[in-house]
Amino acid sequence: MNHDRSTPLRLALFTDTYTPQVNGVARTLARLVDAVQERDGAVRVFTVSDDDEAVAPDAIATNATVDRYPGRRFWAYPQLRLAWPARREVRRQLEEFQPTIVHAATEFGIGLAGRAVARDLDVPFVSSYHTSFTAYAEHYGLGMLAEPGWHYLRWFHNGGLRTYCPTQAIIREIEAHGFTDCREWSRGVDAQRFNPAHRSAALRSQLNADDSTLVVSYIGRLGLEKGLDVVLACMQQLHATCPKRVRFLIVGDGPYEETVRASAPAGTLITGRLDGHALSEAFASSDVLLFPSTTDTFGNVLLESMASGTPVIGADVGPTREQLAPDRGWLVRPGDAQAFTDTVLQLLADPSARMTTRAQALAFAGSKRWDAIWDGLIDDYRTLQRPFRL
Repeated sequence: MNHDRSTPLRLALFTDTYTPQVNGVARTLARLVDAVQERDGAVRVFTVSDDDEAVAPDAIATNATVDRYPGRRFWAYPQLRLAWPARREVRRQLEEFQPTIVHAATEFGIGLAGRAVARDLDVPFVSSYHTSFTAYAEHYGLGMLAEPGWHYLRWFHNGGLRTYCPTQAIIREIEAHGFTDCREWSRGVDAQRFNPAHRSAALRSQLNADDSTLVVSYIGRLGLEKGLDVVLACMQQLHATCPKRVRFLIVGDGPYEETVRASAPAGTLITGRLDGHALSEAFASSDVLLFPSTTDTFGNVLLESMASGTPVIGADVGPTREQLAPDRGWLVRPGDAQAFTDTVLQLLADPSARMTTRAQALAFAGSKRWDAIWDGLIDDYRTLQRPFRL
């Protein structure tokens, strides 16, 4: 294959999740679109509609064309919608756009169509691995699908020139399952949006928290696979042990929200989903963030919390360990609510330890610049692309 760095980049991006959906993958892909266009490339996005009706091509803030296909809710996870576009129509749209590279960010209906048509048209094809679907299957009682899932995912991703992964831990995991040509595509953080300067006295007052109080937070999707049972058990234990010294903040929405609202300790502030400045204030006004997830392949909230001056207690699994170790946070046994509780109690007893870790976390987050990450990914695109030919 003759690759060409000088050809103008024309990226066709296929994904089953995209803005205005709110999740880490959708936000990252919207940033990718911005980054390509800022570097004089062109992007066309193929994604699912937000309702049951077809949606005409639209434009996001960066004026990339977005083709949306009607989708249906996935029965095992209603917040996820899947679409199965006609490949003849996808082919027509790709021939019209003339991409120099096709990137599938999800492995199901939309991504599958992108993979098939790219290979049929002989356009360079790459993919990215964002979500541990086999781990999700275990959490949702579908463990029998894990092994067939690996077979399918290996087939899907090995059909391309690259599989981009957010951490080295995920690269090691999927290579052990036979994936090939894996590259790291890490994540960055907006240090202006997520910054200690957004700490809000008004929000802490709403929590009835003063300088001697520890605000313990969970910020993220409210789904069982995120370890919310651990969060709730930890908060209940802390409430029973030292109710006057800790306050609790939960930010997010999702399928587990009703259980969260019913099971959180009395006085917990549960905000639902927050965006913009309100989200920045939530991170910066917290004193420690709980991150018990064992299914995330990166966890964008880790960097957002660290950049906000709020250190993290996380489950000791590969992707989280990569962000928090050494000395940038605290790692505890996965699924162990008592271990999370004990770590919070240690921080209450030794505030200096929290300040030291906070400084380390801020420095690390400050090194994770989006510009450098996008430059690396887009340069790799350019080594793989070639002019479109019918």
